Amino acid sequence: MRSLTVTSAALLACAAAAAGAVPSAAVSAEAPPGKHEIFLTVSGDADTWIRGVLLSCVPEPSGHHPFAREACAELDRAGGDFDRLPQEDRICTKEYAPVTVGATGTFQGRPVDWHRTYGNACEMAASTGHVFSF
Repeated sequence: MRSLTVTSAALLACAAAAAGAVPSAAVSAEAPPGKHEIFLTVSGDADTWIRGVLLSCVPEPSGHHPFAREACAELDRAGGDFDRLPQEDRICTKEYAPVTVGATGTFQGRPVDWHRTYGNACEMAASTGHVFSF
């Protein structure tokens, strides 16, 4: 039996296609009608592991996200700006085990294509609230 290796780029491309998103260079000012989903991913250093969920906030929080209601509420409060998600005062170790998060899709009718790398999972959790807690 052969093992299958999927890169995060390939996974994101498939997710973007499934969510109806287009590459960031071709993002239009308006999202397609009826598409209100964000595909969220979290991956480890050098894509040693990756997981993702689909989050929909319209008409109500749904999808495979275990904290969909909380994640949608935090995104609403941040105006859909992932850089303004709630920050939690938390003491994290200085261990360097990078975690990369990404969001691709549509939120409140606006296209989303956002990615960020944190030094470790603790820093990510302190910086993103419930949005990437899956």
